[in-house]
Amino acid sequence: MVYIIGAGLTNVGNHWDKSLRHLAVEASLKALEDCSKDVDYIVVANALSGVVSGQENLGSYVATHLGKIGIPAVKVEAAGASGGAAVLLASSLISSEMADRVLVVGVEKVTDYTALEDSNSALSTSIDSEYEAFHGGTLDAMHALIMRAYMRKYNLPKEEFSYLPLLMHENAVDTPHAQLRFKLKPESYSSSPVIAEPLTMLDLAPLGDGAAAVVLSKNAEGSNGNAEIVSSGQATDSISIYRRKDLTEMPSIKAALKRALERTEFKPDFYIIHDYSSVMGYIAVEELGLTERGKAYHLFSSGEARRDGSTPINPEGGLKARGNPVGATGVYQVAEAYLQVTERAKGWQVKGAKSGLTLSIGGVGSNSVIHLIREV
Repeated sequence: MVYIIGAGLTNVGNHWDKSLRHLAVEASLKALEDCSKDVDYIVVANALSGVVSGQENLGSYVATHLGKIGIPAVKVEAAGASGGAAVLLASSLISSEMADRVLVVGVEKVTDYTALEDSNSALSTSIDSEYEAFHGGTLDAMHALIMRAYMRKYNLPKEEFSYLPLLMHENAVDTPHAQLRFKLKPESYSSSPVIAEPLTMLDLAPLGDGAAAVVLSKNAEGSNGNAEIVSSGQATDSISIYRRKDLTEMPSIKAALKRALERTEFKPDFYIIHDYSSVMGYIAVEELGLTERGKAYHLFSSGEARRDGSTPINPEGGLKARGNPVGATGVYQVAEAYLQVTERAKGWQVKGAKSGLTLSIGGVGSNSVIHLIREV
């Protein structure tokens, strides 16, 4: 068994006065204080520190600034799935008895650039640099191609994608650590500037600085409640979308879910998914089996995805409004699920929630990690 016994979060946003070390230490100390326990291993999740901050070797970096020199530490990178993969690795360390308690901290600093000129360049390191990025493709452009294919396949008007961002912004209003804590009007979505046709600014999650940490343990010993990681699953797909049979599907999500469910029967009370774009959010819920293909918009427009609906999705606001601290996102998701099932998600609590599913995605569905979490 692997238990979550503590969590710590920083707000997601533009932290001009804080570096990687400040954010990582802040979240880590909060998590350690939350459980009142020490750790014997550190796993750091990050996607962009090498290209944005010019800093690698984050295991030693975080251990140094936490005052824990000497204990084992390592960095995990899997693009936007880095945080989910880091939690999976930490769980494996405990299950294999390599560690008793592990601090997992996801951290990302994206508001300062030292090596690459802009965020598009940094984010596009998660797609195929030789066959896509070299020819001018960006991560956002890949999402736009998928959105266009989805609209064509299901004859879906552009306006039908508005339901996800509208709900995410509504949820984020009540989430203290969210980046965009304001509601959207439907007319704001329809007039949103085009980023890569048909993808507009309000289809995309905002980049943000932030750090989240969880403490995993072989024992349920948290002073503020415990949760169990019941099972996990991970799968990959081609990093290049031109190799895929159908742009409107992300089979790595379904494969990761299948692997997680091989070990258990599990019915989540809520879902925290990776919605880098509105179309990715729609495809994600379809791959998770929550709705028919091409019908994801109905899940959001009908009210089913609301906190008080039958299938709550991203009660904290998702990447779209909680913000997207890239490599830290998956750790935010696990921390948020932990707070939900221990009934400490103040303001954004799903009533009666005892179990949840988190989905982290790297690239454009090229790496997916799922965790199934429930109260203890």
